[in-house]
Amino acid sequence: MAFFELSGVSKGYGAGKSRTEVVSDIDLAVEEGEFIAIVGFSGSGKTTLISMMAGLLEPDGGEILLDGVPISGPGPDRGLVFQNYSLLPWLTVRGNVELGVGQVFSSLSARERDEHVERYVDMVGLMPAIDKLPAELSGGMRQRVAVARGLAIEPKILLLDELLSALDALTRGRLQTEIEQIWRTDQRTVVLITNDVDEAILLADRIIPLKPGPRAMLGPDFPVRLDRPRDRTAMNHDPEFKKIRNEVMSYLIEVGNATRPASSVEGLELPDLEPADLRPPSRRFGV
Repeated sequence: MAFFELSGVSKGYGAGKSRTEVVSDIDLAVEEGEFIAIVGFSGSGKTTLISMMAGLLEPDGGEILLDGVPISGPGPDRGLVFQNYSLLPWLTVRGNVELGVGQVFSSLSARERDEHVERYVDMVGLMPAIDKLPAELSGGMRQRVAVARGLAIEPKILLLDELLSALDALTRGRLQTEIEQIWRTDQRTVVLITNDVDEAILLADRIIPLKPGPRAMLGPDFPVRLDRPRDRTAMNHDPEFKKIRNEVMSYLIEVGNATRPASSVEGLELPDLEPADLRPPSRRFGV
């Protein structure tokens, strides 16, 4: 049995004729310490899928097991980092990270909790800002706080829901590098949801596409056999990187085209039109 496993998982919304089946028959096996990335189109059901992994949504069918135990709701064994930071604005960096630590490690003394919080704040490079409020931080710094909060409860698995998609390209690149460094240090099991193929290749051991919905299913695995640490600039010239990127992109384009509805204008005959002569009268008539 895999460390983290989804078996026949399905989820839909609504009832009767208005019901939409979002994901269907999802099978996934993740080994302990593995970093996998699920990539797909917007609206394909990625957030629904990771919400079920986190226990925020209950599957309509199938089961989800973590270390052999069925998931029946949210729990500290899963750390979830959202795309939109989800920080409490009246708490400092320390306070936001300590919020989860206090719940999970209630037996620690106040000094021990402080040391625990500071360890993870330092891990994401935010010790100089530990007493600042979210409003005093940049978007990239806020996302680092969210990552520190997710790591600080020491979950068995870390779930990342498009956590970098709202950031500018430079900040996103820096955080991708930092996340990979943290993962190599911490060796925690990670499931990343993203729509960025390059990001998936940079971070993951394995890439799994999610086919477009409705009834979205997982596609074939694409192993990433690139040495770590991975440098984005160097990867751009690596034949293996280009091969993996082309394979994943080609697959996504293929399944995207296969599920795209036929255009309503196909078969229409266009009128025979000629472009208007926009020259001034003096040039148009030779005067």
